Amino acid sequence: MKGLTVFTTLVLVVCALCSFMPLADEAEIYDNTVRLHVIANSDSEHDQSVKLCVRDAVLDTITDITSGCTNADEAEKAIAENISLICDIAKNTLESLGEQSNLSVTLSEEYYPTRDYEGFSLPAGTYSSLRIMIGEAAGQNWWCVLYPELCTNTAKTGETLVQTGFSKEQIDILTGGDEPKYRLKFKILEIFEKSFG
Repeated sequence: MKGLTVFTTLVLVVCALCSFMPLADEAEIYDNTVRLHVIANSDSEHDQSVKLCVRDAVLDTITDITSGCTNADEAEKAIAENISLICDIAKNTLESLGEQSNLSVTLSEEYYPTRDYEGFSLPAGTYSSLRIMIGEAAGQNWWCVLYPELCTNTAKTGETLVQTGFSKEQIDILTGGDEPKYRLKFKILEIFEKSFG
């Protein structure tokens, strides 16, 4: 009898967890998105200001690099092919500010928590990510979405998502069209991934 109780409980727990796992529309969001993550040397006002200068210079460059891309794979490939240029732009920006900090630029998979932006929200999960680490990389970080181009275009979020090819269901997920359901799923998925991930 005890074995049956344990088995039944296990089945219920697995079913509950499965109901919070990403659906196809949600999983495709991870595959159709390229993120930017800039991490400051420290939390000092000066280092945070430097971080924003590096961010601005890199965004100007990446906007040109990805302007003709029609999907996340193309954007990721264009960024990878120009990683040295992006690194040089970031280093030149540091030098122009009189900074001696080391800097690293990588394009890889990175886990992000649920993140709210102006007009939309991205679920927790692993995304392709351009990561720029300045100096000790011990300061507050700055996140945005390189593809679709939402870092500087949040006022046209819905329009940009449609042009990029996100489905209506995916846009609802991102912009809160079904907010209570997805906010709960995002949070539980985030807790699950941190615990078991």
